Amino acid sequence: MSKRNISRRKFFGEASCAAIGTTTLFSSIFNLASANVLARPSIAAGGDYKALVCISLSGGNDSFNMLVPRGAGYSAYALSRSNLALPENDLLTLNATNTSQELGLHPSMPEIKTLFDQGNVAFLSNVGTLVRPTTKAEVLDGSADLPLGLLSHSDQAMHWQTSVPQERSPQGWGGRLADLLQSMNSTQDISMNISLSGNNIFQSGANVTPYTINSDTGAVGVLGYGETDVFHQLMTSGVNSLLNQQYQDVFKQTYSGVIKNSIQSNELFNSAVGEVAPFNTTFSDNYISDSLQMIARTIAARETLGMTRQTFFLNIGGWDHHDELLNNQAALLGQLSVALNEFYSALTELDATDCVTTYTISDFARSLTSNGNGTDHAWGGNAMVMGGAVNGQAIYGSYPELALDSSLELGGGIFIPTTSTDEYFAELALWFGVSPFDLSTLLPNIGEFYTPGGGSNPIGFMNL
Repeated sequence: MSKRNISRRKFFGEASCAAIGTTTLFSSIFNLASANVLARPSIAAGGDYKALVCISLSGGNDSFNMLVPRGAGYSAYALSRSNLALPENDLLTLNATNTSQELGLHPSMPEIKTLFDQGNVAFLSNVGTLVRPTTKAEVLDGSADLPLGLLSHSDQAMHWQTSVPQERSPQGWGGRLADLLQSMNSTQDISMNISLSGNNIFQSGANVTPYTINSDTGAVGVLGYGETDVFHQLMTSGVNSLLNQQYQDVFKQTYSGVIKNSIQSNELFNSAVGEVAPFNTTFSDNYISDSLQMIARTIAARETLGMTRQTFFLNIGGWDHHDELLNNQAALLGQLSVALNEFYSALTELDATDCVTTYTISDFARSLTSNGNGTDHAWGGNAMVMGGAVNGQAIYGSYPELALDSSLELGGGIFIPTTSTDEYFAELALWFGVSPFDLSTLLPNIGEFYTPGGGSNPIGFMNL
């Protein structure tokens, strides 16, 4: 980048990000504050169930090797990617219904190709964090409003979860979404936002935080509480005795109440999920499949849990491929493809495919150029959306010409996004039930890219 005279301070920014781990105990503490929050009047109401499943490909998925040009665009791709280019004949052909551009899918993803051909998967091209629409000339002359910490893992992962890239915010757009819609659920005992990956910014709002579960046992409470052996029966009795006391100290009494509510929430959740009948679908034995199976079980228990709206967050690490890109990415994409197909099959059993939309995010794409055996951090990339309400078998956005020194390429194979995260998330939010007139509360920059209430969809990939 230095040969283009772009200031490293301007382009990269200063990286800083703090992470705090939580358990369902702390989820319960913070959710007490939202127990009586009312939905804003302009929110769409109704008894229909909807869920958003956010899958974060942490580390930066090399998504130009996930969605790849074929035909006329392949030669520029192959020249730019050099030793990292996938053979054209190995690509899985995608016959999109909304574009004549020839694109293919990574050969490790045949299950996703089948779902695409069935109209249940769509791809978004060259999407990324933007403060406002930005041109190459503006970036090169220093006049562009760039996201803070561009190309930094911690900052860009944060911005994808907040969609406010001009600042480092502790609240995510999923948290703000829950602040608006949590009261649509008939119970406030368990958060609308459920995380399989601990605390996260995406699901943290002013009043709502994630309810943390794991892929094995569901909700995690006081270790050993309620178990039937003699030791744990004595421990449970002791805990109950402490919790049932009346404390003069307000803090102690409040803390005791929070622990009791947390235990009750854990018991409620695990009881509801435990009653779900086994799926006919066989899930693979790995973290991604196990996590998606737990999400499917939670969705199956939605009526027992009193849920009308839910979000789920699953973080999948291992995508920072500065080395051994081809083999490592092929393995991860293959595992993801199988797991998503299993998840969709389970949702079909639940007759819930139209109710659940699953979508991917990632820190950024990777540089189109090779660093020897891998790739470096970049900017705009490609994302995937799956669900029965998706206008699938289509590719949205503007897939760039993958030639070095093209109109969007900044050097080193880094591409300026042409679709913003705001447009991406606004479409999901409108499907989820947010009023167009609340989009600016949810996504403060949306007016730079889309006119809420203007009569058209932000992008068009959802059946609104």
